[in-house]
Amino acid sequence: MDDTILLLSTGCGSIKGLDCGSFVKFLGVPYATAQRFAYAKPVRSWEGTLDATRYGKVCVQKRVWYEHLEVPERRFYYKEFREGQEFSYSEDCLNLNIFAPKEDGPHPVLVFIHGGGFDSGSNYDGAITGEHYAKKGVVFVSINYRVGVFGYLTHEEIKNACGHEGNFGLYDQFTALQWIKENIKDYGGDPGRITVMGQSAGAISIQYLCLSEKCRGLFQRAIMLSGGGLFPKFALPRPAETTREYWLDLMQTAGAKTFEDFRRMDAKQIFTAWEEVKARRKDNMFNTMPVVDHDLISAPVDELIRHPLPLDYMIGYTNNDMYAVLMGPIAHRYAKDNGAYLYYFDIDAPGDDNNGAFHSADLRYVFGTLDQSHRPYRDSDRRVSAMMIDYIRRFAETGDPNGADLPHWDKGGKKALHLTEDPKKIGMAAAPKLKLLFNTLTKGDPK
Repeated sequence: MDDTILLLSTGCGSIKGLDCGSFVKFLGVPYATAQRFAYAKPVRSWEGTLDATRYGKVCVQKRVWYEHLEVPERRFYYKEFREGQEFSYSEDCLNLNIFAPKEDGPHPVLVFIHGGGFDSGSNYDGAITGEHYAKKGVVFVSINYRVGVFGYLTHEEIKNACGHEGNFGLYDQFTALQWIKENIKDYGGDPGRITVMGQSAGAISIQYLCLSEKCRGLFQRAIMLSGGGLFPKFALPRPAETTREYWLDLMQTAGAKTFEDFRRMDAKQIFTAWEEVKARRKDNMFNTMPVVDHDLISAPVDELIRHPLPLDYMIGYTNNDMYAVLMGPIAHRYAKDNGAYLYYFDIDAPGDDNNGAFHSADLRYVFGTLDQSHRPYRDSDRRVSAMMIDYIRRFAETGDPNGADLPHWDKGGKKALHLTEDPKKIGMAAAPKLKLLFNTLTKGDPK
């Protein structure tokens, strides 16, 4: 059945979406606007009828000009999640996608924040869709936010103008959640039952949002997938002012004499200079991520983590996740401290011999997109995928993923829900044996 046009009247104005038979979707819906190196302002209304039948623009990022497919880990993830897709890039990228049930609500809401190492990614990379959740009575939302230099630059002029600096991408997520809470009822969603779910950098972002008093009341539950959100001390955010030198180096390399020059500079010129900076510096990762800005992240994270927001939590990691030997114990400790539901994903990726359940391997299971992959997934994989979707659906509905037709899942971290291809082995298990094959193969962080 071909999709048909659907018109809906909302608090922001009339919107045109797609009726897909068993669910509806609205794509590229603007939730905010922002100038370069300025904080987002929520969209309150639009003129005329908004066309929400196509995916929106994605934040300008390195892959526009420098895909780096000669690097094994880049090529690996390109093939896994982006090959064959077309993306349109712009700095005007603050939009979201909504997949909703056709039945009257209010339905629970599941908001997905994509990964990509804080410098890449989009809200419709190959694995991501809300179709299966919408069919099961959940309003699914996926958001775009600013990444890289446009998401995390710090500078004293920003601080002087705004009172804080950096974290544009994190504030975009915060603004999106404010917009969703205010407007999701127009799409059948329940603003009192919002779950945020993220993977990798998206999960780490959620971790930070869960430590911020500014987010209190914006969402009730949080899901952090595939190792993200569980960080060792060496990866904690730095104070904003300590990262300024890195960005000043980029500005000078790009030929900007003033901050205003850099604000107006062509994006390709910026990214060309950034390639040069990244080639000669070894501290890129620590300077190009969220910072302690004394506003959204109000204090050092290792202090804030002692008192996270009182939410329902679900976290998980894979058998060959990023920094797996660190993430496993940290995940169990976090689950114990916060009463979280913890899963251990233990299904080696089919189709090759050396990647195990690599970082992000659980994404296609979570979204039910196994059949869109190049990998020869089996019926056993599809059974686990259906199970994971049902656990997440139930968690979004009530905060408890359990159901009579699912293996029982205890929370607390002493044991994890062991997800494996053998149905007889699915259930609660002690801390498992982790693999290092993929991290060794790619020589580090695959993002």
